[in-house]
This record gives sequence, C-alpha cells and structure tokens, in this order.
Amino acid sequence: MAASRYRRFLRLCEEWPVENSKWQRDLGSVLRQRVAQAFREGENTPISDPEACDQMYESLVRIHTNYYKNKYPRLKDTTFTGVTLEDCRVILATDILKQMEDMKKGTWKRLRERFSAKKPEEDSK
Repeated sequence: MAASRYRRFLRLCEEWPVENSKWQRDLGSVLRQRVAQAFREGENTPISDPEACDQMYESLVRIHTNYYKNKYPRLKDTTFTGVTLEDCRVILATDILKQMEDMKKGTWKRLRERFSAKKPEEDSK
C-alpha cells in the first residue's frame, strides 16, 4: 500500500509546476523536498499513519486543482488595495525581494553609522 501512496505523491510532484521566479521558496519545490524526506526508501518506506498521509495527499490535490478557487469564485481579481495577481507575483519574485533587502541593508547601515560614530567634540569632554 505504501508503494501506491508513493506513486501518487510522485505523480502529484510531476504535475505541480515550479515557479522559477520564486527560487527555493516555491510550493512546488518545497513539496518535492518534503516528499523526498517522507519517502526516503521510495516504495519500501513504512508509513506510520496512513490516514494522515491520505488526508495530506487529498489536501494537496485540492490546492493543485484550485478546488476552492473554483468552488468560491471571486467577483474581482484584485485585493482591497487594488493590487492584481500579476503585481503580487512581481513583488514576491526572488529578485525583487533581494533588491528590497539590499535597500534595507543600505538604510540600516547608514543609520547605524550615523548614531554609532562619536563626534570629536564628545571625545574631548
């Protein structure tokens, strides 16, 4: 029975797309890593809780097939802020997040230098 569960998870991993703009933060790549960890011995891996395994598989299938998106369609494709799905994808791309992190480091570094540097007048007192 573990062999069929393993094959189902492998099939799901093959179908799940990998989003290259979210390198190492994509749900597809995380899913692949978790399946590899859970089924270290492949088809021969003993499963301690088969019901939980089946429930997890069914939940992932619902996410993959957009079950709830189709069941509860949205009236608009924007959020309350007016940001569209494509805007969110661009903002959450790894390259953009790295640029933002670099900007934060620059600001933090400037502030740290400004407040940690002693003025020559203070040293003489």
